[in-house]
Amino acid sequence: MPSKFQTHRLDLPPEYAGRRLDQVLAQILSQYSRSRIQRWMTEGAILVNGLPARARDLVTGGESVTVEARLPEETGIKAEKLPLDIVHEDAAIIILNKPPGVVVHPGAGNPGKTLQNALLAHDSKLKRVPRAGLVHRIDKDTSGLLVVARTIDAQTALTAELAEHEIEREYLAVCTGAMTGGGTVDKPIDRHRSHRLKFTVRSDGREAVTHYRIEKRFRQHTLARVRLETGRTHQIRVHMEHVGYPIVGDPLYGGRKRYPKGATPELRETLEHFRRQALHAAKLTLTHPKTGKRVSFDAPLPEDLQGLIDMLQRDMDENS
Repeated sequence: MPSKFQTHRLDLPPEYAGRRLDQVLAQILSQYSRSRIQRWMTEGAILVNGLPARARDLVTGGESVTVEARLPEETGIKAEKLPLDIVHEDAAIIILNKPPGVVVHPGAGNPGKTLQNALLAHDSKLKRVPRAGLVHRIDKDTSGLLVVARTIDAQTALTAELAEHEIEREYLAVCTGAMTGGGTVDKPIDRHRSHRLKFTVRSDGREAVTHYRIEKRFRQHTLARVRLETGRTHQIRVHMEHVGYPIVGDPLYGGRKRYPKGATPELRETLEHFRRQALHAAKLTLTHPKTGKRVSFDAPLPEDLQGLIDMLQRDMDENS
């Protein structure tokens, strides 16, 4: 099978001390799966301070790592001609607006009809880029912007930018509760000890920082603008639940539904039947990997989320 090669040279920061090497490399080089990194280790393609690495080795901080990334074409994932909402496209990147309900990568229970399948049909050359060029992901039921790299060099540059917190990601979220002000949540996150589908704030978790501010306050709900400083799994959903403003419709973290006093039947029905987290990746700002210029992209709210906001506004107008 034909392969391409990409060499990565890294100096591991001290903040990763005490963690397994394969976990750290999978986080820093997030364009590659952890299983692929482990396979490269067994093949001798990853060196630490010039010596072959093992997955279970613990990081001390300061190590020099060389990764000879061997990239066979992604023949296991089929191209599927599916609709894509392309916000921007050039030779280096594609910016997508993902609708709610669409999975980013194939996986258990979702072998097809994902963004990755659609991207391979849109551009067959993406089969030579890990994960069809996807640099980051958002949850199935979250809508909004994603960046796709069309070359390995572009993906490497964007992944490094993401690791350095230089890709700015802003979300709009409809939260339960009327906020009195914005704030920052600086609480580490890791998997819940007893509920394997959930994540939670844990003192021994990974660093997670979320900034939020009020965009619009309603009677018992708030439209918040949320900015990610880090990008942990379910981060916004976990952090907003932690500070007492869970996202409307969230099946894992939303808690019990709350209705404004005297809410109309229409509003109660809208809130009752909003079955996904009311979360949308609205703005994406990054340094273009080819031009070096900062560029920003925006995505309008999807119809269901706009309808929810309109209903909350109508309730407030009628009760003011």
